Amino acid sequence: MSTQQLPVVVIGAGPAGLAAAAHLVERGIEPLVLEAGDSAGAAVREWSHVRLFSPWGEVVDPAAEKLLAPTGWTRPDPATYPSGGDWAERYLQPLADVLGDRVRIGTTVTGVSRAGRDRIVDADRETQPFVVHVEHADGREERVLARAVIDASGTWTTPSPAGGSGLPALGEKAAADRITYRVPDLKDPAVRARYAGRRTAVIGSGASAFTALAHLAELAKSEDGKGTHAVWVLRRGISGSTFGGGEADQLPARGALGLAAKAAVDDGYADAVTGFRTEAFEPDGDGRLVLVGDDDRRLEPVDEVIVLTGFRPDLSFLSEIRLNLDERLQAPVQLAPLIDPNQHSCGTVYPHGHRELSHPEQGIYLVGMKSYGRAPTFLAMTGYEQVRSVVAAIAGDLDSADRVELTLPETGVCGGAGLFDAPDVQQADAGGCCAPAPQLVQLGAPAAVGKAVEEDPAGGCCG
Repeated sequence: MSTQQLPVVVIGAGPAGLAAAAHLVERGIEPLVLEAGDSAGAAVREWSHVRLFSPWGEVVDPAAEKLLAPTGWTRPDPATYPSGGDWAERYLQPLADVLGDRVRIGTTVTGVSRAGRDRIVDADRETQPFVVHVEHADGREERVLARAVIDASGTWTTPSPAGGSGLPALGEKAAADRITYRVPDLKDPAVRARYAGRRTAVIGSGASAFTALAHLAELAKSEDGKGTHAVWVLRRGISGSTFGGGEADQLPARGALGLAAKAAVDDGYADAVTGFRTEAFEPDGDGRLVLVGDDDRRLEPVDEVIVLTGFRPDLSFLSEIRLNLDERLQAPVQLAPLIDPNQHSCGTVYPHGHRELSHPEQGIYLVGMKSYGRAPTFLAMTGYEQVRSVVAAIAGDLDSADRVELTLPETGVCGGAGLFDAPDVQQADAGGCCAPAPQLVQLGAPAAVGKAVEEDPAGGCCG
């Protein structure tokens, strides 16, 4: 069998992975989607209670819609905002059903290499198929040969720790029963009881942190949540950009989310602690936790901690593949300058495709949230354009692959790592790109991003 007759293996049955499969089918190329979870969109389902800040019109891939159309599927109202659960049940699962046996669930990829070639061997390397090692839910192992590999496995399973150094804080592992790395579902009675009337530290500065703060404020206002209070722990200071783009954000729900977090602080349901890098968690003797900063500051004891400091890619199963990743972001080197928060403080990300996503190992691509490495603010529509371009390149249609056409909404968000160490610094004059401090508005149901599409440094959504 020639390499061209082999399937293209897609790792992950999330939004980007299933879209990649749809584009492959459209091109007459057989996909094989390997999903570690027990259903399509398994990661999305884990934040099913969170509402996306992109509407339905921006989270359905065009090729996928064409594949679904003959089944009688109808896209939901494009102007409305789905929750993660809506997205999984009304779009991702039907798409996986249409793909049928091309999607295998309960199948974990444990390694990718070239057949008969480890990382150091050059001889005839590019003529060999990829070999994908998988482990099934029943423990059975298998090797799958592929003509190309599209890794759309996302970053949901590898959240970043609370420690300001990028490593777990001292005592973080020991306090695991008091710490969560996801936005809690406060509609779940058991989860609600965990936070009601308690003092909770929220560590992070992105959309997921905004969501947690807004939800905790709503809990504090309720009859069963009296006494609930949040401590918002930021590694940098408060500025005009801290709460996002506000009314300047071209994704209105995302802008409103930041305003809801601002309301939580302004209304006294949350206190902000700035310039605080967590060094340790120490028990106080009464079953509570004291957060200690690297400057020896000690915060008042808290009952619970919600760590929303972002996600990072799992590269362990790609150790035998020759990747070219940026040393800071762990994103493809040609893509990294376009998304680096050290360089880009506001505006949009330049549309990109297969060339920016390529590696020395030809035929393998990291797409979706994983392609951004540790960078923030990933949108579903970005992933869909990525896979369209990548699949066109795999099919040999370079004209189409190079014709990357995508207009992304302005984030309205400024500031970044450059002012990381300056508490309470004002950024209004930093280059003229920043929106004025957002005006306070009241939200009914905060929108956010779940981690499979719309991602931010504190953990949000899209892969």
